[in-house]
Amino acid sequence: MKYTKSILSSILAISIMAVTLSGCSSNDLSETEVQVVGEAHKGYDGDAADNGGSYIPKDEYFGGILQHSDDADFSGGSTVDGGVVGVEYNADDTYPTGNTNGIGDFLAESFTYDEYYNTEEYNTITESGFKSAVSDPLSTFSIDVDTASYANTRRMIEYGQDVNPNAVRIEEFINYFDYSYPQPKTDDPFSVTTELSDCPWNDEAKLLLVGLKAEEMEMSERPPLNLVFLIDVSGSMFSEDKLPLVQKSFTMLTETLNEDDRISIVTYAGEDKVVLKGTSGQDKDRIIEAINSLEAGGSTYGEAGINRAYELAETYFIKGGNNRVILATDGDLNVGLSSESELTSLIEEKRESGVFLSVLGFGTGNVKDNRMEALADHGNGNYSYIDSELEAKKVLIEEMAGTLYTVAKDVKIQVEFNPMNVSGYRLIGYENRALANKDFADDTKDAGEIGAGHTVTALYELIMNDGTWAVPEANLKYQQNTITGNADELLTVYLRYKQPDGNTSKLLTVPVTYDAYTAKMPANMTFAAAAAEFGMVLRGSEHKGTASCQQILDILEGYNYSGDEYKTEFVYLVRTMLKRGY
Repeated sequence: MKYTKSILSSILAISIMAVTLSGCSSNDLSETEVQVVGEAHKGYDGDAADNGGSYIPKDEYFGGILQHSDDADFSGGSTVDGGVVGVEYNADDTYPTGNTNGIGDFLAESFTYDEYYNTEEYNTITESGFKSAVSDPLSTFSIDVDTASYANTRRMIEYGQDVNPNAVRIEEFINYFDYSYPQPKTDDPFSVTTELSDCPWNDEAKLLLVGLKAEEMEMSERPPLNLVFLIDVSGSMFSEDKLPLVQKSFTMLTETLNEDDRISIVTYAGEDKVVLKGTSGQDKDRIIEAINSLEAGGSTYGEAGINRAYELAETYFIKGGNNRVILATDGDLNVGLSSESELTSLIEEKRESGVFLSVLGFGTGNVKDNRMEALADHGNGNYSYIDSELEAKKVLIEEMAGTLYTVAKDVKIQVEFNPMNVSGYRLIGYENRALANKDFADDTKDAGEIGAGHTVTALYELIMNDGTWAVPEANLKYQQNTITGNADELLTVYLRYKQPDGNTSKLLTVPVTYDAYTAKMPANMTFAAAAAEFGMVLRGSEHKGTASCQQILDILEGYNYSGDEYKTEFVYLVRTMLKRGY
C-alpha cells in the first residue's frame, strides 16, 4: 500500500504544481487545456480512461475534484493529456466529504479543484491603527519569536499562489531575520536596543525600533535535552512535503544529540503509539531507524498524542535540562479535542508541568495555521513552518539554541508615550499578541518566550507632537501636571520577564529621548523596515502608505547581504512580487 500511495502522491503533486505554478485556478484554464475531473469507476487495472473514467475540456465542464482517501487498499488511475483520472477505493478516511464508508473517487459536484486545495485555515487579522498618546498612552504586548508566517508565505510565493492576507503576520516577517544587536552586559538575559529615524512609507511619521538580543549559548556547554518527538502520522500527512520532510528534519536534529540527551517518540493517527521511550541521544541509529519506519494513514486523534507525549516528557524529566515536546503536524486534527479553544485549554494545563511545547508545521493545501500557532503560544514554545530541508536546518540546527533553549519566559513589553512630544503611535504587527494594559504587571498572565541567541524586534510609527497637548487625569509618568525632568523624553519602554523556571517577573526600564534620532536609518532598522513593508504590501494594508516592492528594493540598495542567505532570499522574493505587480 505504501507503494500505491507513493504513486498517487506523485500524480497529485504533479497536478497541483501544474495548476499552482501557472498562477491560475481551474477556471482560468485555456480552451484547449483539460480540467481535472472524471468519473473514474473503481480504477480497475489502473487505466481509468478505458474503464469509465474521462477527461473533459474546460469549455464543457467546470466542476469536480479528486476525493482523496487516506487509507485505501488500492489505487488506480493515470494522467491523460494533463488531466488526472483514477481512484483510490476502500477508503478509511476520505476528504473533503468526510465519508468513511465508500469509495474515494472524482466527484462531479460540490467542489472545484481549486477549492479543494485551499482548505488552509488562518485567523483573521485586524490591523492596529494609530492611537492617541493623550487618551491611550500605553501600548502593551507579548513578544513573538515565531517565524512560521514568513516561511509559509514564502512557500505561497514560490508556488505561484496568491498570498492569503491573513497568513501574513508582520512581526514574524520582521523576526524571521537576525539583527546585530549587542550582547547583554548585565545579569539580565537580554539586551535592549532602541533606534529612531524617519518612516520610509509615511513621511509624516518617525519609525521607532525596539530590539532585544538574548544571551548566546555555547552549544558544547548546553544543558541536556529531554525531547519528545510528537509526530502526526495521519492520512493527511502522506505527501512528500509532510511526513517524509518530518523524518528528514528530525534525523538532522538527531545527528546533533549526545549521550546526556533523552529522546522519546510518540505518533498519533487513529490512536496514539509510543515508538521510543527515553532513548539515549548516543543511540542515534536506533532513533533514526524509528523515525524512518513511520508511515501515514488514518484519522487524526491529536488529543491522545499530546497527552501521551507530555506523560513521557514528565517521566524522563531532567532537572535543569530542556524538557520539551516538539509537535510535527499540518494541524489537521479531527478526532477528540480539535478546536482551537479546546486545544489551547489542554496545553495551558500541560505547561504547568514545566515541559515546553514547540510546533513545526508542514505541508500545503490543508495547513491549519490557526491551531498550530495557538498551541505553541499557549505551550510556552515557538511555532515554525518547515517548507524545505533548508528551513529545517535553519530552525533545528543553525538556530537550535534559540528554538530549544528558553532563557526568559513571559516576556512582555509596555511602552508609555509622552504626549508632550508624541501625539500618536501605531505598533506594526503583533495584533494577536496584544495584552490588556493591566496584564503587564500580572505575573499570572502568559506571554512569549525568548530563546538563547534570539533577537526580537518591534517597530512603531510615531506622529510627533506640534507642541500642544492636554493633560488627562491619570497616574502615569508623563500624565502628571508636573513633567519636570521628563520633558525631553519621547517614551519609556518597560519590559517584564521571568527566568525559565521562575514565577516572579523582573522589570526593566528604558527611556527614549529625541537624541536617539538619526536621519540616516541604521542598518538593523533598514532591514526590519523592509521586512515590515513587504508584509504590508502583501497584506494590502491600509497603513502601507507609499510602500511597494520597488521602494523596498530602493531602501535596501547599497547594503550587501551576500553573507546572509536568508536576507539574500528575501530580496529575491521582493523582486519576484515586483514582477507580479506589487
